[in-house]
Amino acid sequence: MEITRILPEDCLCLIISLTSPADACRSAMVSHAFRSVADCDAVWEKFLPSDYRSIISSSLLSLGKKDVYFHMCFHPILIQNGTMSFQLEKESGKKCYMLGAKALSMIWLLRDTFMPFPWISTSLPGLSDRFPEVANINLVWWIEVKGKIETRNLSPNTNYVIYLVFKLRDRHTIEFKHRTVGLHVNDDRVASWELRRVLIDPYRCDALYIRDRGDGWMEVEMGQFLNECGDDGTLEFSLRETDTSNFHNRGIIIEGIELSPKDISSLVDVRQ
Repeated sequence: MEITRILPEDCLCLIISLTSPADACRSAMVSHAFRSVADCDAVWEKFLPSDYRSIISSSLLSLGKKDVYFHMCFHPILIQNGTMSFQLEKESGKKCYMLGAKALSMIWLLRDTFMPFPWISTSLPGLSDRFPEVANINLVWWIEVKGKIETRNLSPNTNYVIYLVFKLRDRHTIEFKHRTVGLHVNDDRVASWELRRVLIDPYRCDALYIRDRGDGWMEVEMGQFLNECGDDGTLEFSLRETDTSNFHNRGIIIEGIELSPKDISSLVDVRQ
């Protein structure tokens, strides 16, 4: 006898809503009767952020909650006056953020002068359309990029990975490949001075922290952070040049810094 004939629908909805979006999708494949329960709004509203109504466009509120959920997974939503994007990780419903270049604090030095960042429109061929502008680092001697986010905005009990999202102007760009940069992630509630030193070169055989995102951009892992309780606090992350050799860097474009739940999938080899 099917469980749908034994337990009332409200009870089944509650049980499925206590699992995960991936489990709900699997449950919908069990039988036609189970699908009607697993796809119902009462289940999928539990997987949505509590403030989703204030995040999405009002035109989406007429959709079923499952449709709203997957829209938020596959269509990043711009927030904070278009300087940040928000979406859900489709397997778990955990929150993902990207701080666009405009949301970051960036300083670059040309000779002895601090310069404003040059911005280029993403309407140009080959650039992402997530943000209207990205940072084009064409010629610098020294650079620092910093960002921060309140930990209460992240999903609790979640291990986040922080990535710098970038692309090189072309494969033969060499300056950033030959100078080490320091990548740092810090929770203001826990003293941490760990600095990860990497070369931004995806074609090296030891490029363990760099992968192709599949959207024309690459990412380098800056570090990880366990958001245990989601309490008030500030997570800070930065990229800073540690090599002060007296020669120029050039040819890198920064889209932003992304925070996403840890993904254990294998990295894409971009060295071919």
